Amino acid sequence: MTGACEIAWFSALCDDDYEFLGVPDSKLQSSFEHCRDIVLQAESGGFDNILLPSGYSLGIDTTAFASAIAALTSKIKLLMAVRIGENWPAQLARQIATIDQIAKGRLAVNIISSEMPGEVLASGPRYQRTIEAMSILRTLLNGQPVDHDGTFWKLKIDPPRIRPVSGVSPKFYFGGLSEDAREAAAEGADVYLMWPDRMEAVRDIIADLKARADKRGRSLRFGYRVHVVVRETEAEAREAADRLLSKLDDAAGAAIRAKSLDSQSVGVRRQAELREQSGHEGYVEDNLWTGIGRARSGCGAAIVGDPDQVLAKLAAYQREGVEAFILSGYPHAREADLFSRYVLPRIQHGPL
Repeated sequence: MTGACEIAWFSALCDDDYEFLGVPDSKLQSSFEHCRDIVLQAESGGFDNILLPSGYSLGIDTTAFASAIAALTSKIKLLMAVRIGENWPAQLARQIATIDQIAKGRLAVNIISSEMPGEVLASGPRYQRTIEAMSILRTLLNGQPVDHDGTFWKLKIDPPRIRPVSGVSPKFYFGGLSEDAREAAAEGADVYLMWPDRMEAVRDIIADLKARADKRGRSLRFGYRVHVVVRETEAEAREAADRLLSKLDDAAGAAIRAKSLDSQSVGVRRQAELREQSGHEGYVEDNLWTGIGRARSGCGAAIVGDPDQVLAKLAAYQREGVEAFILSGYPHAREADLFSRYVLPRIQHGPL
């Protein structure tokens, strides 16, 4: 590897855990106990961070879960996803500060530019609302009063007494591929998250976001969200990937993709394009397999290979400027264990 990076795993809070993709399994459905066990597996395996995703209609509530799991962990960072459309920023700031106190400073925040459940808001206004929310949140979490006269919120308020352990706002992780999303990231995020893509596209996205942030006198760090299937040999890894899809009905896969709230986003459409452009076995470039996207919306590709190949792929992303990886696999607890044994000890890593 080319230097230290953050290695995170994923806790399947949104009913996104399978032995066979597209085949529901009651033992793997989101519950406090199941998602807790994934987090504890990741912590014991040595991961630096864990994404706690959020979806209104699927799974369990992320903020409530983060509060509980913060008290049960001691080392791993918690990357708590928050859906901006569902929150009043001043109260959200208080919740973030409280959970960070419970976690003793281990909280980071994944900002999602969501709508309110039942609401339909165009992309431009939705991301403008997110920009306003990030500004309000950061100001309050830095312990400063807010005097905000925006389109979506008009607030004049002192910060809550409760503060993050560090005294300043946790890092904001943020993803989105559309023009509006890129502008919002450049305006208010700390870490820009990408979904899988060809290496040349990753390079172009990083260059574009750096330029947008630079125009604002800001800087961004970069993260990469991808699934992983690692085994002792490449043949075994490819066999494990094929096994994941061995019981998938195409209609069931399409229904799973359509159920997601972001199923029509620019980023999701790009994941679909990658699947369409891949070869007959689903590989769009060396060791990047798009088959996993046949039964999930959002992040739709996996690094598949032996430990050396997985390390080489991660190192290639690092050379392009990626400093944080959010990984996952199916089922999540088992794949976290495999990655922590085969790959993680060979990576220089630590929290951002």
